[in-house]
Amino acid sequence: MDTQNAAPRFVDDYLLSLLARASYVVSSEFHDRLRARGVSVPVWRVLATLSGGAETVTALAEACLLQQPTMTKVLDRMEREGLVTRRQDTRDRRLVRVHLAARGEALVGDLLAAARAHEAEVVARHPDAGAIKDLLRALIARQGQRRRAPGG
Repeated sequence: MDTQNAAPRFVDDYLLSLLARASYVVSSEFHDRLRARGVSVPVWRVLATLSGGAETVTALAEACLLQQPTMTKVLDRMEREGLVTRRQDTRDRRLVRVHLAARGEALVGDLLAAARAHEAEVVARHPDAGAIKDLLRALIARQGQRRRAPGG
């Protein structure tokens, strides 16, 4: 096929594809560093999310981009490894909150430093990254509002 005269591919200008591809390309660099430390991407995401405090399993699954049954399996493994603990919520006994265990707290500090260093490298290569982050946060917030709106 003659690629010089070919029509542009739809995916090369499709926002969702561009977002996914950009995330994959930039994340892959950091994910390689995680694997070198023996940490899987789902475990990293859980640790990074819990660095801000305890979360419910549902909130963790959403933040970590995992289905709830997969999240439960990840948490089971992390609990066996001493990285997290699960406790019943003190105000709503129907809820279980996931907390960092001492071993998880020790590990996440080092990983957050590595993530910040990687992000600084990316920003140094792409000075518009700050504006992109603002745009992405706004996109997520607006889409989240649409999903929660009645009839929307």
